[in-house]
Amino acid sequence: MIKPDKSWSLFLDRDGVINKRIINDYIKNVDEFCFIDGVLESVNELSKIFGKVFVVTNQQGIAKNIMTENDLNVIHRFMCDQINKTGGRIDRVYHCPDLEGTGSKDRKPETGMGLKAKKEFPEIEFEKSVMIGDSAKDIVFGNRLNMFTVLISDEQDSEEFKDIEYNERFSSLIEFKNWLKKNIDKEQPKIL
Repeated sequence: MIKPDKSWSLFLDRDGVINKRIINDYIKNVDEFCFIDGVLESVNELSKIFGKVFVVTNQQGIAKNIMTENDLNVIHRFMCDQINKTGGRIDRVYHCPDLEGTGSKDRKPETGMGLKAKKEFPEIEFEKSVMIGDSAKDIVFGNRLNMFTVLISDEQDSEEFKDIEYNERFSSLIEFKNWLKKNIDKEQPKIL
């Protein structure tokens, strides 16, 4: 059970958590970027709870020459602008453009993006951080940094997660937000 406050940080994967994932393809422009239902409201509420909110996302479409860094920056500006317009915030977006299998220290499940965030925001305490993702790589990333990990998935018995430990599992970010708010709002038992 966690009860985060403004001293906590929230790390979010992008595709499959914030926006709808395109199977076997990449979000290459703003027209392909579609927020998952309830995400804007959820990020708004979570921004009020957590002191810092980050996005950490693998984006190997850049290394595959399917999109450019500029294309990705336009997508992320759009995403952050929409989140800001609804009262939420993203303090920083970190991305790794490297191909899978290159040994990149920034590509999840490696911890490079988390360490970059810590360098820019030294107040981050990984033990007081939550990582929310929809893949085993996201969860391993969070585990390696000693974060509380949340899996977003509808699949009950996926082989991908057979040997991966996570703290909680929800079908969506809005479901996590509702669970968290309920736990924060619960009164602590009184000691007699």
